[in-house]
Amino acid sequence: MYSGPFVTLGKAEFSNSQNANIQKWSAYIKGSVNRQHYFERALDWVSKGNIGDYMSRHRYDNNITELKVYFNSVIDWVSSVFIDVESEMCGLEWGRLYEEYHNTSYNPTKVSEQVQKLYGDPYVKNRKGIFEYVLGGSVDTKLLSVRVFDDATKKTVYATQTNKAKSDGKSNCPLCAIGHDANKSKIWNLSEMDADHVTAWSKGGTTSIENCQMLCKTHNRAKGNR
Repeated sequence: MYSGPFVTLGKAEFSNSQNANIQKWSAYIKGSVNRQHYFERALDWVSKGNIGDYMSRHRYDNNITELKVYFNSVIDWVSSVFIDVESEMCGLEWGRLYEEYHNTSYNPTKVSEQVQKLYGDPYVKNRKGIFEYVLGGSVDTKLLSVRVFDDATKKTVYATQTNKAKSDGKSNCPLCAIGHDANKSKIWNLSEMDADHVTAWSKGGTTSIENCQMLCKTHNRAKGNR
């Protein structure tokens, strides 16, 4: 559809199995050289996802300088920030991540330490999310799919908190109990509460019964990562 000098040059660069860079690229890009996957990814990155528009504008170009420079900028950035190559890196949205984070300064040694620590954490269920999590300042724990409290733990903690709350004449939500509104002595149903890490997971708290408390849904959402 977009045949022309640009495509010919692009294939010679990105669809050439003899290209010595293929092995390096394969750490970050999933696919086959022969099926044009590397060429497609290069186009996707430089066009910010608008390949059709980009090809319409460049199909008759006699060089692929912009394409090569941008592609190599992404690859060089990834490999300089993450000095350890992990299998989960392959296939991530590196073009998008480059656009979002390449102007941020990172210490590769500290990044490596963070990644290895997260790899060794039994509560992290999604290893592919580790890299964006670290790039984003280790804030968005949703990227890691951190293991949540199971139903048995929730029920046990709920029963303990509720029994004590009724005895003390206070709310079974610890944060409601220290408040000054009508919920100060409200006993919430289990379905009206969420399990919360007393010490946030991101701050070293474990997903264990000792670090679990039940909060009303409003207070749990307000507490966030604190």
